[in-house]
Amino acid sequence: MRLGISWLTNALVLLVVDVLLTGVTASSAGALLLAAAVFGVLNTILKPLLRLITLPLAILTLGIAWFFVSMLMLLITKWVVSGFEINGFWTLVAATLIVWVVNLALDFIPGPWQVTGKRRRRNRRRAT
Repeated sequence: MRLGISWLTNALVLLVVDVLLTGVTASSAGALLLAAAVFGVLNTILKPLLRLITLPLAILTLGIAWFFVSMLMLLITKWVVSGFEINGFWTLVAATLIVWVVNLALDFIPGPWQVTGKRRRRNRRRAT
């Protein structure tokens, strides 16, 4: 159940990016759902490892290095999923910012997406 909710949340986030940016396109709903799955796997497995490796750089850059790690997750998703395109560097930057803003909003809006990870722990603490 948690995996499905996380997958649909990623699909929602990528759909928002697709709607807001003309340089981001998903050729079909299937491509969007596949991109959401790939993006979720990358964020679950690869991103924590890269954040650990880039920790010294993140300290020196006051966390800006981790923004580039997030950009890399979207870029790898684009490379892996045919039918999901991000055209141009600045579009990638904007897409990364939108993903961040939507996830930030989801942190504060109650809903089923909060059953996973950090959001779930935070809500448990608020409830006690």
